[in-house]
Amino acid sequence: MPQTVCSGTMFTTPSGFSPHLACADPGEEEEAPQEGPGPGACLADGPPITSASLDTLIQNLVPTADYYPEKAYVFTFLLSARLFIPPPELLSRVCELCIKQQQLDQSPLDTAKVRKFGPKILELLTEWTETFPSDFRDEKMVGHFKDIIHRIAPCDEAYWKTLNQVLQKLSQRLAQLSQGEESIVKVSLNASSISDKLVAFKTKPPPIQKDMLSICNDPYTLAQQLTHVELEHLSHIGPEEFVQAFVQKDPLDGTQPCFSDQKKKTSNLEAYVRWFNRLCYLVATEICMPAKKKQRAQVIEFFIDVARECFNIGNFNSLMAIISGMNMSPVSRLKKTWSKAKTAKFFILEHQMDPTGNFYNYRTALRGAAHRSRTANSNRERIVIPFFSLLIKDIYFLNEGCANRLPNGHVNFEKFVELARQVGEFMTWKKVECPFEQDRAILHYLHTAPIFSEDGLYLASYESESPENQVEKDRWKALRANVLAKT
Repeated sequence: MPQTVCSGTMFTTPSGFSPHLACADPGEEEEAPQEGPGPGACLADGPPITSASLDTLIQNLVPTADYYPEKAYVFTFLLSARLFIPPPELLSRVCELCIKQQQLDQSPLDTAKVRKFGPKILELLTEWTETFPSDFRDEKMVGHFKDIIHRIAPCDEAYWKTLNQVLQKLSQRLAQLSQGEESIVKVSLNASSISDKLVAFKTKPPPIQKDMLSICNDPYTLAQQLTHVELEHLSHIGPEEFVQAFVQKDPLDGTQPCFSDQKKKTSNLEAYVRWFNRLCYLVATEICMPAKKKQRAQVIEFFIDVARECFNIGNFNSLMAIISGMNMSPVSRLKKTWSKAKTAKFFILEHQMDPTGNFYNYRTALRGAAHRSRTANSNRERIVIPFFSLLIKDIYFLNEGCANRLPNGHVNFEKFVELARQVGEFMTWKKVECPFEQDRAILHYLHTAPIFSEDGLYLASYESESPENQVEKDRWKALRANVLAKT
C-alpha cells in the first residue's frame, strides 16, 4: 500500500475504519525549526510540533542546566527515532551535544553549571533504560552512558553511585527479559498437536489425554489463569516492538533500515500472537474431542461462561480467542451439539465483539474498562487486556496511512505523537500486576495440552456429526485417506 502524508481521505481503509489522525498537509510551508523547546512536544514558545528536522528533534531531547523535555516528548521521540537513526547512534549524538553545550571536554569544568545539568542528563538516561531497556543490550549504549557520567563525575562523586544503581536495575530487567523469552521458546517447543490418527476412524477411541473440565471446571478460575498468561506475555513486549514490526525502507532516507535482526526485535510480539492462535485451537479441540453430544454441549457452555468472566475481568484478548475458537468452521458446523447447549450468553458476547463499525461495541467496552482502570482502587479493577490483533491493526493502518517524512524531508512528528498515544496506553495496561493466585496445573495445561491441527479439527468434527453435503463428504474422505497414508 503506498504511503501518503495525510490519512483519512488519501488511502484506502477497510469498511468502518476511521483514523483519528490529522496529518500535516503536504502543501503547507514548514516553519523554520527552532532550538530549545518549551514544555512537551512543542518548539520554544510555539505550537505543538507537527514536523521538524531530525536534528531539531534530537536537539529538543537534549537537557541543559535549565531545561528538561517533558516525559511525553521523551517517550514519543525515543519510540519513533529508531525509524531514522539506530539507538546507539542517537545516544552518541545526544552525548556529543551535551559535551559541546556544557563544555564537558574542557578543564576545569564549570562546577556550578555541571551540577545543575548532571541530574537532568541522569534523569534522561534513567528514563531511557527504564522505558526501552532492550536498547541497552547493545554494549555501545552502556559505553555512551558511562562516558557522559565519567565526564560529570568530577563535580559530584554521587553520580557514580547513581550510575551503578541504574546499571544494576538495567541488568536485572534485561535478565528478566531474556528469561521470559527463553520460557516462551520452551513453551512453544513443549506445545504439541494431537495426531490426526486419533480421529481417522469411524468410532473415536476413549480420550488418551485429560480434558479441560477434568483440570478446571470453574469458569472464573480459568478466566483468572488465562489473565495470568496474558499479562505474562504482555510484560515482555517492549514499546519498540510496535515500531519495529512495521519498519521499512524510508524512500526519503538514503540509509538502510536500523534493524539487522528483525526477528529478534519483534519476538515477544510474535509469541503473543501465537498464544492467541493456540487458545483458539485449544478451545476448538476441547469442543470437538468428546465422543458424546451431551459432553460437547457441556464444554461449549463452559467456555461461554469462561468468556463472560474474561469480559468482566477486562481480559478482551482471551475473550476474543475463545469466541474465535467457537466460531471455527469445524465447531460451528456441529448443529446438533449447539442445539443442546444454552447459547443466549454466547450471542451477547458475540455482539460485544462484533466487527461491525470497526468493532464499535468492543471499543466502547474497552473505553469503559480503561476508565475503570484509571479510577481503580485495586489491581483487579486495573486490568485492561485489549484485543491485541486489533491494536496491531490500528497501529498498522496508522503507519501505512501517514508517511514518516514530509516531502521537505522533515519528520512527520504528528504521526508519532498519535503512535505514542496508542502504544503508551498499552504500556500502562501491561504494567498491572496480576492479582489472582496462580494454579500451576491449569497453567501447565494451557501451555502444553495437545491441540488438533485444522485438518484434525475437521476430522473430529465429521466423526462427531456426519458430513451434511457432498463437499463435506469429499473433504472427509480426502482427510481420512491422507491420515491413513501417513500411518
